[in-house]
Amino acid sequence: MTVPFKTVSESQTILTELMIPTYSNFGGKIHGGILLSLMDKVAYVTASKHYGGYCVTVAVDGVEFINPVEVGQLVSLKSSINYVGKSSMIVGIRVEALYPKTGIISHTNSSYFTMVAKNDANETDIVPGLILENETEIRRFYEGLHLKIMSKQKREMLKSDFSHLSVDEIKNLLLNEKCQVSF
Repeated sequence: MTVPFKTVSESQTILTELMIPTYSNFGGKIHGGILLSLMDKVAYVTASKHYGGYCVTVAVDGVEFINPVEVGQLVSLKSSINYVGKSSMIVGIRVEALYPKTGIISHTNSSYFTMVAKNDANETDIVPGLILENETEIRRFYEGLHLKIMSKQKREMLKSDFSHLSVDEIKNLLLNEKCQVSF
């Protein structure tokens, strides 16, 4: 069976939504959870367009809120497939907020969603390859490859209980940290 290839542009997606008062906290800023939900939706749409079927979110990396989003702004989420593995896809998302009255656009955050393709039996499935058509797409693919490697290393580290280190060694490593060891 030959696995098809698709271009990045075939699945690129832009989702724009008005930020309404019910999305805000007491300070008038939009809840981060609202933005995360929108990012998950646009990641699903992008991955599903590339794969041609159902996909699930398996990881979210790099969500750092740079600028706040306020009520009345138009938030646009721009997404594309940056990297594909056997059954996984890394979707890069850039979030921008537009002040309609001024036309000023601010970059609020970027993030990476790892999505996995699922077939009708709910098993992982092979995704199409990615045709890279310019330098930006090549760099994003290479970055995605390294994100995948770093994610694996992070998962392995989180499974560790650091039992290879003595408590005294850990205490010494924590000397310059903002904590007090009371024993």
